[in-house]
Amino acid sequence: MVQRKFFSQLLALGVLALLLQVAFSFSSTNHQPQSTKVVPASGSAEDLSPPLIPREVLFGNPKYASPQLSPDGTYLSFLAPSPEKDVLNVFVKKTAEPLEAARMVTNDTSRGIRMARWAEDSKTILYMQDVEGDENFHLWAINVEQKDEQARDLTPGENVKVSSLMTNKRFPNEIMIATNARDEKCFDMYRCNYKTGELSLDTENPGDVVGWGSEDFSFEIREAVVRNQKDSSTTIRVRDSARDEWRDLITFPYGEEGGLVDFCADNGKTGYLKSSLGRETTALIKVDLQTGETLEEIFAPEKCNCGGVTIDEDTKEIRAVTYNYARTERKFWDTQLEKDYEVLQSMAPDGAEVVCLSRTKDESMWIVGFVRSDGPTEYFVYNQKEKTTKPLFVSKPDLLDYTLAKMDDVRIPTRDGLELVAYLTRANPKEPTPLILLVHGGPWARDSWGFNAQAQWFANRGYATLQVNYRGSTGYGKTFLHKGDKQWGVGDMQHDLTDAVEWAIKQGIAQKDKVCIYGGSYGGYACLAGLTFTPDLYACGVDIVGPSNIKTLLDSIPPYWGPLRNGMLIKIGDVDSDEEFNRKISPLFHVDKIKAPLLIGQGANDPRVKQAEADQIAFSMQEKGIPVEYVLYPDEGHGFARPDNRIDFNGRAEQFLAKHLGGRAEEFEAPKGSTAVFPLLEQQTK
Repeated sequence: MVQRKFFSQLLALGVLALLLQVAFSFSSTNHQPQSTKVVPASGSAEDLSPPLIPREVLFGNPKYASPQLSPDGTYLSFLAPSPEKDVLNVFVKKTAEPLEAARMVTNDTSRGIRMARWAEDSKTILYMQDVEGDENFHLWAINVEQKDEQARDLTPGENVKVSSLMTNKRFPNEIMIATNARDEKCFDMYRCNYKTGELSLDTENPGDVVGWGSEDFSFEIREAVVRNQKDSSTTIRVRDSARDEWRDLITFPYGEEGGLVDFCADNGKTGYLKSSLGRETTALIKVDLQTGETLEEIFAPEKCNCGGVTIDEDTKEIRAVTYNYARTERKFWDTQLEKDYEVLQSMAPDGAEVVCLSRTKDESMWIVGFVRSDGPTEYFVYNQKEKTTKPLFVSKPDLLDYTLAKMDDVRIPTRDGLELVAYLTRANPKEPTPLILLVHGGPWARDSWGFNAQAQWFANRGYATLQVNYRGSTGYGKTFLHKGDKQWGVGDMQHDLTDAVEWAIKQGIAQKDKVCIYGGSYGGYACLAGLTFTPDLYACGVDIVGPSNIKTLLDSIPPYWGPLRNGMLIKIGDVDSDEEFNRKISPLFHVDKIKAPLLIGQGANDPRVKQAEADQIAFSMQEKGIPVEYVLYPDEGHGFARPDNRIDFNGRAEQFLAKHLGGRAEEFEAPKGSTAVFPLLEQQTK
């Protein structure tokens, strides 16, 4: 299936969790592991404890990541650290060559490249990069066959942001790009010849469009996703060609979920949609694009939404659908594809999940990964015809030297009868230990099963880790999602986290007096809310880029979030007109209630959660004599992308946790390249 909206919707709120996972799962490998100082956890004997896994190994840049085949199969690309700077860059080799033949084709020296893909010519790499975390991502191109060529910025300009990229095998020299170059508040679609850099306006945004889609055979923009500013409903508009007028196809009132998946191979007369209309979870349906009438219900999971849809690029027939209540499952229509996955699953380690990262245009070669919770991802080249695999590489091979903990999916009942899917990683399955409640960001996102560097870090140091899909998390149907509306802080979203902790204590998993609430973005907010609204529950908290005052958060969002702001107010509550409500849910106004020590991490260039959100609560706590540590990184944004900064903060967090929970810790020495500053200490010296 053509990825019609590759890199799309970077402005969507659900991406926060993904960005945080990326930002905090990698770290520098420049530094040699320091000597370790072990503090026993849970009263266990020190000589029986597992070897301490260095933070460098867990959080260092992966040795290899994101392998992709060029469409014609000639080349294979992947991300790896640069030899001199240890910054993630794109490497390329011919597919038949040994791994050692790969050469670095990009030259990022600061934050590293995390989003890259092949253009349809099988010679050009397209990648995204911002400046010091400002999230104004530009699209760059580089021809891998021209060894001396420098990367070209296809979207130049100050404060220009790319929100989506579309490629099409039928138009191998063109791409479609959404940028806010004309108007910072919205994204127009541009057609670009990436070989020459020629860029021309294709479809202008009337101001209410928050997403675009193309029809594959014509490569024309024929879908617009429109957000109504008054009632926050979402309307799908379509047109029969670029010359025809737009018409409303279907409207999803606030509270419903859905969207167009793809046009069928009938000149756009019919199409596939996901829709929750008339049901609890999203179903995959086929609709008439003239009338909006449902022609066929194709698949409808009972307990969760439809996930990814695999479609034949030529016939536009449905091949498979993924869905995920607790673990990834698939429904197949293509029997050959089903057979391929059965073969791959038989080759995977017990309990592992099979993921396909890339296929050649003719599907003769695949790149597949075997994902498990207790080990690094292993990548293979799959010969589809012969049904054989050839090892490619392991993402973090150093982890193979250590015994890691398994992640289990568990079910937690709430006080009002809901079932929460959560993920539990234990340091010691036989006795209670200190617990880290690791809260995902978004909040309109979700946690999933698989390898999690933070969970392994905590388990190795003697802590259990609990990751909860609290109400308001996505993927579990519209009712579960919107049960989180107006439930921030003092409401049911936070109650779910409280119930999860109490469940872990009753199950003999957690020690009652040694629980830390830890999270980034919304997870950082949940940390602050937990310490203020349930101050006796937590022994300490770690807040990373979390908002402390919801009104000031929404007043300072980027201009291109404007079309989403009303929907945020409906979900969170009207903090614009109801000052009392804002004060009720904003931790800043309840600092006096905090009893437990807090560690705050913040990027100075964060466009989502501004530095002021950290400043105001940190200084307030300091003035009131409440224990707080505050680390600020001047060259970071919504998360810590630079290796030296990542390892710096993780080292400080580890010392903080050992002090307040009693777990083990590796000795800490600040990396020389870290830019950490300490606003509270600076204030004291003035």
